[in-house]
Amino acid sequence: MNIEIISGSPRKTSISYRVALHLKAALSEKTTHHVDLIDVRDWDLGLLQEVWTSVERTPDPFKPLAKRMFAADAFILVTPEYNGSYSPALQNLMDHFPKQARKPFGIVTSSVGAMGGIRASQQMLLFIPALFGVASPYMLIVPQADKKFDTEGRLVEESFTNAIHTFITEFLWLAETLKPQPELAYN
Repeated sequence: MNIEIISGSPRKTSISYRVALHLKAALSEKTTHHVDLIDVRDWDLGLLQEVWTSVERTPDPFKPLAKRMFAADAFILVTPEYNGSYSPALQNLMDHFPKQARKPFGIVTSSVGAMGGIRASQQMLLFIPALFGVASPYMLIVPQADKKFDTEGRLVEESFTNAIHTFITEFLWLAETLKPQPELAYN
């Protein structure tokens, strides 16, 4: 199974990117699934002009991104809170591709404040069904993320280990349960 973690902050010094780095390492240790990280900062998508419906119909500079998006079986969306919602850069990236029907999504929000982006998580609970995806009910809300993770994505606040473990366990259960079986695929 291919799991793509999408780091949704366009900021150079993104704190939520630290969380995404940690999740990539933690998932890679816990599972044999292919886990990778898409950073919105690596893709200058511009404003949405058209939805790319296949790799072949994607402009050449974005074909590597399209290959990963179309090959993904599951996503983890990592976002800071922007004005009470998720990152517009994250939405823009997702909008460039077709709906992600029946694919599992993990929701991760972070902030340097005490609430951890909780309002963004609630907005993502509306966003994922709009993509026709299935949201894992266990979300990872990361308050004071700048104190929990260093710049390399290493966890420095060990008391947060259980929250990460539970998130990963619940997300993997959902992703493995929903993974399409070839014999069940509809034509």
